[in-house]
This record gives sequence, C-alpha cells and structure tokens, in this order.
Amino acid sequence: MTAHSQDPVYVTDALIAQDIDAYLLQHQHKTMLRFITCGSVDDGKSTLIGRLLYDSKMIFEDQLASLEADSKVSGTQGGEIDFALLVDGLAAEREQGITIDVAYRFFATDKRKFIVADTPGHEQYTRNMVTGASTADLAVILIDARQGVLTQTRRHSYLVNLLGIRNVVLAVNKMDLVDYSAERFYEIVADYSHFAKQIGMDSFLPIPISGLKGDNIVSRSPEMHWYQGPTLLGHLEQAPVNDARMQDSPFRMAVQWVNRPHLDFRGFAGQISAGTVRPGDAIRVLPSGKVTTVKSIATFDGDLSQAVAGQSVTLTFADEIDCSRGDVIVQADAPCEVADQFEATLVWMAESEMLPGRPYLLKIGTQTVSATITEPKYEVNVNTMEHLASKTLGLNAIGVVNISTDRPVPFEAYDDNPDLGGFILIDRMTNATIAAGMLHFALRRSQNIHWQSTDINRDAHAAQKNQRAKVVWFTGLSGSGKSTIANIVERKLHAMGKHTFLLDGDNVRHGLNRDLGFTDADRVENVRRVGEVAKLMTDAGLIVLTAFISPFRSERRMVRDMMAQGEFLEVYVDTPLEVAEQRDVKGLYKKARSGQLKNFTGIDSPYEAPEQAELVVNTVALSAEDAADRVVEAILSQG
Repeated sequence: MTAHSQDPVYVTDALIAQDIDAYLLQHQHKTMLRFITCGSVDDGKSTLIGRLLYDSKMIFEDQLASLEADSKVSGTQGGEIDFALLVDGLAAEREQGITIDVAYRFFATDKRKFIVADTPGHEQYTRNMVTGASTADLAVILIDARQGVLTQTRRHSYLVNLLGIRNVVLAVNKMDLVDYSAERFYEIVADYSHFAKQIGMDSFLPIPISGLKGDNIVSRSPEMHWYQGPTLLGHLEQAPVNDARMQDSPFRMAVQWVNRPHLDFRGFAGQISAGTVRPGDAIRVLPSGKVTTVKSIATFDGDLSQAVAGQSVTLTFADEIDCSRGDVIVQADAPCEVADQFEATLVWMAESEMLPGRPYLLKIGTQTVSATITEPKYEVNVNTMEHLASKTLGLNAIGVVNISTDRPVPFEAYDDNPDLGGFILIDRMTNATIAAGMLHFALRRSQNIHWQSTDINRDAHAAQKNQRAKVVWFTGLSGSGKSTIANIVERKLHAMGKHTFLLDGDNVRHGLNRDLGFTDADRVENVRRVGEVAKLMTDAGLIVLTAFISPFRSERRMVRDMMAQGEFLEVYVDTPLEVAEQRDVKGLYKKARSGQLKNFTGIDSPYEAPEQAELVVNTVALSAEDAADRVVEAILSQG
C-alpha cells in the first residue's frame, strides 16, 4: 500500500519493512512542531488539515478511496473531495459538518514532523479548544474571508494569547469565495490587528489561503500575485518550537518518579521543562531547599554529558538528600519561587459552576495538592475585554481568582514556564477535570504572613481540661432534629464536667455568617467558616458540637481534613424527607413548596447523605434522648 498517486504500486512485505526502517531513520532527527487550528464555526479548519495531509502525501490509497466515497455521502462540496472528512471522525460531526472533539493528526515533510490539533469552533466546546492548545507551539487562527472577525475568533485568539502561544498565523480562508480580493484580505487584517492590540498579542503572520483549492497552502497561488509572504506550510517548517526557547532558561525539572531498581542506585526521573543540566552542576530541591550536585544523567541508552529542555532523564545526586515525586529540581543559584497563595486566570470547564471556598485538587507539574478558590476578582468578557463583577464562574467562563493551597508549591509564572505555571483543578468527589488555570504570581501575603508559635499548645489545653478535643459534626435535613440532639448532648457532657461549645446553624447566621445566603456557593462558605472556628476551638481543647445541614460531602470532608486523626466525629441524623416535612416546626418546607423560599435543601437544593459517618441515628426509631445517649457514648469511647 502506498501514499496516493496516479498508479498504485504493490510491494512485498520485505520491501515494506525496508521502507519503514528507512522512513524511521529519515525522521528520527527532525524537530517536531505541535500546532492547533482554531476559529469560528465553519471557517474551514478541518478542510485545511485535510488539505495539508493530502498535499504532504500522508493519505494512503485505501484512505483516499474511502474519502472519495464518504465525500459523496457526507461531504459538503457537491460530490467533490471533502478534505474535512479526513479529520471529522465522529458521526455527529459528519452529520452536522462541524468539529466537536479535538482531533489530533500527524504528518511530516522533508524538513519537519508535525502534530496538528483540530479544535472545535462552537462556544460550548471552548474547553476542548483549551485542551488542544495546552501543548501547542503555534496556532493557526482561521477566518472566513466572507465573514471576517467573529465572536469566536476573538474568544479563541484571547485563549491562544492567554495560554502563551506566541507564534500565531492568521489564515484568511476561502479567498476563492471573495474572488481572491486583496482589498478584502487587508480589511480583515486591519480589523484583527486592532483586536490583537487590545489583548496584548505582540505579532501575528497573516496569510491569504483557500484550504479547499490549495491556494498558498504548499505552493504559491497564481490567483494572489499581490501576496509576497510565505506559504502556510513553508512558515510551519521554519517556525521555532517551545523546547528551543526553554533551553535558554534556568534549569527546571519536576520529579515524576524516584527510580530505585536496587540498593546501589537511586535516581530521580522526570522531563526537563527548562534549561540545561550537566554532571557536576549545583542544584537545589524545592520546596525543601536542600542543595547538592548532579552526579550523573542516566537514560535507557546510557549516561549523557548533558541534557536539555524536552528530554526525559534520570538524575543521580552526589549526596543523599530527601527528594520525592512532586518536588522540583532547579539550578541552585537561580531557583523558582515557592508559595501557597497565588493569583491565577481560570478557564472553567465543568457544567456545574465554580464554588468559592470549596476544596478542589490542584495538579501542577507532577504534584497534586488541595486548593481553595476565592470569589473571582473579575470575569472577562472576551468580546469586549471588559472586566465583569462575578461571584462564580460557569461553563467556559474565564476569570481571575486567588488560590490557596494546603502546602507550599514550587512554581513559575505561566508566561515564563507553562510546565510550572499551568495547572488543572479536579473535583475531589468525581475526579473530573473541572478547570484549567495559569498562575500569575505569588500573593505577597503568602510570604509576609507566618505561623506564630505559642508556648501553650492544643495538647496542653486539652490536658488541662482532662479531655480529648474533638469536633462532633451533626448533619441532616432541616427538621431532622440536629439542634435538639446536639443541645441534649452538650447538656449531658456539661453535667459530666466536660468543656464544650455548641455552634448552631441558625445562631451563627446572626453574626459570623450574616452576610451569607443559601446558594450553593454561600453554603460552601458557611461550612468553611464554621470549620475554621471549630478548629480554633479544638486548639483550645474544647469538644465542639456543630449542628448544620451542611448538604455537601465535599465540605464535610474539608472540615474533617482540617482536624487531627480521630478528632472528627460525623453524626448523620437520618430522617426521611417526608417525616422532616411533617415536623416543619419553622414552616420552612411549606414556604419552599410554595416557591417563597428558594434553594431549600431537600426541595430544590440537593442533600448528599454521608457515606461513612462514624454514627447514624434514626430519629424515627429513636427519641432525641436515646439518640443523644448514643452520641455521648461514641464521644467517650474515643477518649
């Protein structure tokens, strides 16, 4: 089987094997350029990639035959070859003539290898576009010559610039449909130049093309003699790649794996994200700050005399120092920063909105930490570049936020090093990726605020009271009896001489949390604040009782993680909704059913029952007194 030609050539298996060996040897030392195509819907992105594959002889005879057959059934070119079908693989894409998923394709020329990502144009698939752009060295932004600069053109351009892609080609496509008009081309370039200045895009290369006809793709178009710049493929073959740029930066490598095959070897494996390293170089391990020198650079093919950005290697050290997965090895005299509070730009990629204060998992480099997000400083309207006030971020929204992590993280600004400045957020309960972000800088307060040690610690406070500090967290529907049971428990403990304090959901909303409503975001913040107060009270040696609906597992887990092992006792007050609604002492269910009370748990806001509570009390089967006795017994049995 051969690449497409006028006459198919049939060869033996031996010749095929020889051809493959020669092909691999030929391409082994070529540089690789990763680029994306993006723009608005139906600007011709898939057609352009199909044309590049076709003209670079990357389509085999059977693929060409299949393409010709598919073009007659699903094509949009009136029976002619529809190059977009080479890329649009999903049935839904072919039926609608659009791209939904990110499609990756490999092709090569005599000068370079390429991986191209065809990203969708629809706004609802912006998250797919961000995925494709995250590893790109260059972006080809397509514009339909008939339509000009559209909303999604601006959105994708903003994201391309935000993600640090500095090599940008403005491909004005479908020039054949405007009679190859130079006037129309320069009109679009001027319009786009005005927008590019607004978003801080320093430069871009405009090229007039026709993906369908092949004009200015591989060879110059005879129809556009007025254009004297490079062809698209010619520019792609010469454009610089990010690895080359990063080689001039100070050395950085995140540790992915500690390689210990036997007692006599201990190495630290990872991919170099910036700089150059040689045996004998002084390095520093962050966040610990320990310093040593590189003993050797090991690879599968043997030791190296030096390694550069983009290479995956194993480093061994001259000294035995602590270093593990997630740590970052850096040039000793030019380390990166370490901090636990940052300003960042966030692209929200989940259907459910962002909840400020909720703990998420943040993955940066090879490290995963717990992180919380503040309310957005602002949301960006990518059409006008206006900064909008916002309490949260929805699907495909872009905003600037502050982020706090549970421990110090080595990092660099995303503009300087995407590997150490780019991150994703992961939902702790579902493990779904919900956002992508770019760090700007460490907040000054993260460096200026330090924990003040005191002579009397939490153990001393608890010993003085002859008890073990703990948080007893009552959770359940409104009307389940949480406050009633918690009040009886406190009374019984007080009679035993225990030192307690009861934090009740209604009571704290009169003061500490009076500014919060009952939206999901406000409920998250309500629990976060109460958790912090409860932790301070356990530091004082108290047994803290809390009675809150606290409907979300994620926030209850957040409070549990604040406490020492064994100091969090979750009590699920299990009462069926219909029973709680029958009780309705405060008349809240009635108001919620009539629509007078919005976001009421159990009616129009969810309650996530505990899955592994330390104690479950059923208030249908037990009286409040009996339930309280069981709680007291559980508290005392744990010390």
